[in-house]
Amino acid sequence: MTGVSDSIGGAAAATDRILVVDFGAQYAQLIARRVREANVFSEIVPHDISAADLAALRPSGVIFSGGPTSVHVEGAPRIDPGVYDLGVPILGICYGAQLIAHQRGGTVGRNERGEYGRTDMTVTDPGVLLVDAGSGLHGVWMSHFDAITAAPDGAAVTASSPDAPVAVFEAPEHGLYGVQFHPEVHHTPCGQDLLARFVHEVCGCAGDWNMGSIIGSSVTAIREQVGTGRAICGLSGGVDSAVAAALVHEAIGHQLTCVFVDTGLMRAGEGKQVVETFQKTQGIELIHIRAADRFFEGLVGVTEPEAKRKVIGELFIRIFEGAAGGIDDARFLVQGTLYPDVIESGIGHAAKIKSHHNVGGLPDDMGFELVEPLRNLFKDEVRSVGSQLGLPDEIVMRQPFPGPGLGGRIIGEVTPETVGVLQAADLIVREELHSAGLEREIWQAFAVLPDIRSVGVMGDERTYARPVIIRAVSSEDAMTADWARLPYDLLETMSSRIINEVDGVNRVAYDITSKPPGTIEWE
Repeated sequence: MTGVSDSIGGAAAATDRILVVDFGAQYAQLIARRVREANVFSEIVPHDISAADLAALRPSGVIFSGGPTSVHVEGAPRIDPGVYDLGVPILGICYGAQLIAHQRGGTVGRNERGEYGRTDMTVTDPGVLLVDAGSGLHGVWMSHFDAITAAPDGAAVTASSPDAPVAVFEAPEHGLYGVQFHPEVHHTPCGQDLLARFVHEVCGCAGDWNMGSIIGSSVTAIREQVGTGRAICGLSGGVDSAVAAALVHEAIGHQLTCVFVDTGLMRAGEGKQVVETFQKTQGIELIHIRAADRFFEGLVGVTEPEAKRKVIGELFIRIFEGAAGGIDDARFLVQGTLYPDVIESGIGHAAKIKSHHNVGGLPDDMGFELVEPLRNLFKDEVRSVGSQLGLPDEIVMRQPFPGPGLGGRIIGEVTPETVGVLQAADLIVREELHSAGLEREIWQAFAVLPDIRSVGVMGDERTYARPVIIRAVSSEDAMTADWARLPYDLLETMSSRIINEVDGVNRVAYDITSKPPGTIEWE
């Protein structure tokens, strides 16, 4: 199996590129998202990247993220000092600003107390970064204990707070800028304007990166990669594979064949919808393989989450390969890999949270060259691309679905019986969310079937049956998520319907865990 460069999937559409250097920040991904909202392409790189490797990416600017450590701690993350000599503007945020000061002639001291949460910052000179905000008091979001007490050499202090004497510094001649607060969070009202100023005014980015440019340049890149060859795409029924297929079809037309492996692990009614959308609406050649029995057989006795993912991923690709065997010149495989998949799967220096079926979870002997047109995009960006390509809302706005399907929402062994129970419960959750008009407001909502039993009373008789857990979250990009505050009456309706209509369920619980510390999915 071979991979392709990021010339497909967003980077190709960018005339400019901002690199976000990750120092272990909670919000590194959010910084990248905010830069993209300013219509400039951004991507995340590890802090131990060399100056030469960073320069090879040809960035228009660099942003140092925050981080959980102190610059004075032994082993604290650093940046190659050569990065400062590349002539590329650098903006440091929180720890990133402190690191610039520490490495470039300033001073970082320990305060008697930290600043956490909303803080009033006094702007004495708007400079470049804060020109939209102007002088005076501005509320910003702080999260630090250490503070810069002396700015880097040649830098002017433009703002301060009670516990951050150097809340903002600018050194235009050296291309160095730093803010002690977090402009990437919504709690900092002036934050998005500040980031836009940095990428547009300081870095000179044109701001021409958008969904239209992504489609145009990705189509060109796909055509260059595939040529006259044939590509195949495994449709899972989710948004990602659907948009990837539509984008590749836009590029190479009849050279693409989609294979829909019906695993038996999809949500109720989705298999039929996938077939109708791609055969009737999109006119894409589609091979439909009904393989539920093979998946259930392969999952007998398998309970460990990663083991289930591996079984489902490998079986999927083996069935897929069998279908591809009859397709001439089928040497390209289209996958709906997204940027959060790559980050979460621990690619490069990122910590592995869980494997994704299309990132490091496929067999090593797979004989295809990968085409991953969405690899650099976040979920909301993918939806936008899908809409522009003409996919119906029923596909584009569909709630995210895990690669292993309902196998990732059934704790313990996956059987036809447990899948049937979960399909019925999940359908009720989705129906009631639709009736309440909350489909578009909730990032993801679904049911989980845990491998436990609970005692109940139904019809004056004791029951010993399964509970169902409802999970609903709000998010912007799936990198972080908060549990959704669904109305109590909606939860009550969901619970009542599930208990009354789904055999084998006598209890419903609601998951109120955010990400982090939890993940959105249970497995």
